[in-house]
Parts: sequence; C-alpha cells; structure tokens
Amino acid sequence: MAIIDEIKCILKETLQLGDKIDSFDSETPIQGGIPEFDSMTVITVKTALEEKYGFEVKDDEIAGETFETLGSLTEFVRQKISE
Repeated sequence: MAIIDEIKCILKETLQLGDKIDSFDSETPIQGGIPEFDSMTVITVKTALEEKYGFEVKDDEIAGETFETLGSLTEFVRQKISE
C-alpha cells in the first residue's frame, strides 16, 4: 500500500470520515479543509503516524504547512521515514 493510502486510512479512522476519504488526493486541504481537523486531531494523527511508522515527531516539527494538504503530510512522512 502506498504511503498516501496509509495516511488516508489513518485520517479516515481518526476523523471518522467514512467514504468521504475516497475522494481525497494529494491536493486535498486537510487543515482548514476538513471541519473535523482541529488541534486535538493534530496530536491524534501525529501519534498514529508515530506508531504506524516508528518515528518520533518533535513538537518543533509540527507546522501548519505539514498539515496543509494530504500531499504535504505524505511528504513529511516520507522524509521522516528516510531519516
């Protein structure tokens, strides 16, 4: 499974988006684009990504740009995996 699809699954479960997630692509806005996505959800998604991929996200790595779109979040995860 591609990383973007794995992240979509995490978002689907975390935000309880149902089939709505099927229409998401790399350009889909997350922060500001999904009403269910708030500051508490950022922490929940961060924790889910850390558990899934085995990396740690430091507080100073969490930026609005990271969660801007599904593509920016996917790129962030790819970078963390390659560290």
